[in-house]
Amino acid sequence: MLPPRIVRRLVLAPLVIVLTVFMVVTLPLWLVVAAAAALRLPPPQRRSARFVWFAVVWLTLESAVLAACAWLWVAGGARRQERHYALIKWFLEKVFTTAVHIFQLRVDIEEPELAELAAGEGRQVKPIIVLSRHAGPGDSFLLIHQLLERYDRRPRIVMKAALQYDPSLDVVINRLPNAFVPRKSGHTLVIEEIRRLSATMSGQDALVIFPEGGNFTPRRRQKAIARLEEKGLLAEAERARGMDHLLPPRPNGAIAAIEACPSADVVFVAHTGLDDLVTIRDIWRYLPVRAHITAKWWRVPAAAVPREREDRIDWLYDHWERIDEWITAQRMAARHG
Repeated sequence: MLPPRIVRRLVLAPLVIVLTVFMVVTLPLWLVVAAAAALRLPPPQRRSARFVWFAVVWLTLESAVLAACAWLWVAGGARRQERHYALIKWFLEKVFTTAVHIFQLRVDIEEPELAELAAGEGRQVKPIIVLSRHAGPGDSFLLIHQLLERYDRRPRIVMKAALQYDPSLDVVINRLPNAFVPRKSGHTLVIEEIRRLSATMSGQDALVIFPEGGNFTPRRRQKAIARLEEKGLLAEAERARGMDHLLPPRPNGAIAAIEACPSADVVFVAHTGLDDLVTIRDIWRYLPVRAHITAKWWRVPAAAVPREREDRIDWLYDHWERIDEWITAQRMAARHG
């Protein structure tokens, strides 16, 4: 059960700062331990020191964000959205730069023309609804980073309430138009929050939705197909069987967002590269020496989005099949590259 907000502020936030100081002071010891542990592993798995470095940088950035949030609160700017979006942008840019150096991360994006999505000064743009596949723990961070950095957008997202155990995420996200939902809250509350966030978007905003509802695994794929069959949605179940890399999309969230903000363009996001790194154990065992993520974005103008519910479901499956085909092509190219 998630502790009350006052407990999170008075206990978890200071704990992160104390842990950061401890890690920084004892960093040489941790690096020696990591190096000694690496000697007992085969060369491809000698990644202990990299994880130590990344953990220390992450904690340091978390502490900096908490300090900045405290200053904004004291200065009376706790509700000024632009400052908090700038703070998130700074944090994600530092995390991304660190990942580039430590894990030799490379991200290649094939995207619409920048002017179609960017929200620069003086440019009239429409809000966007971003529908992305869900694969691995870092996809949300990379996606939000791209929306902030490349397109100057203000992302909105519905997240699991448990993520509020992260103090900096807890403080910043709760000061912006986002939503945390309890794990057992049910699908109805998620849809209501999506509709609420979508209905209040302006031109610079971007609502991010992961229609699959979770990371892909073969077991989850089979369960999702069985669930469709139990509901009598045999056509959707058959189309889901044809997708090897994705869970079938759950249409209610996307449709609710489109209905609440019909003027928004829709952007579909495909990505691959670290799909198998779902748990901490996966990351520890299989993270490659060089991490390479490829992504592709498709933009659909609001006028081209179908109007009827059944047509929208078919349209959503059409794009999900397109993403699945793109992932297959990328993996084949990687094998032969």
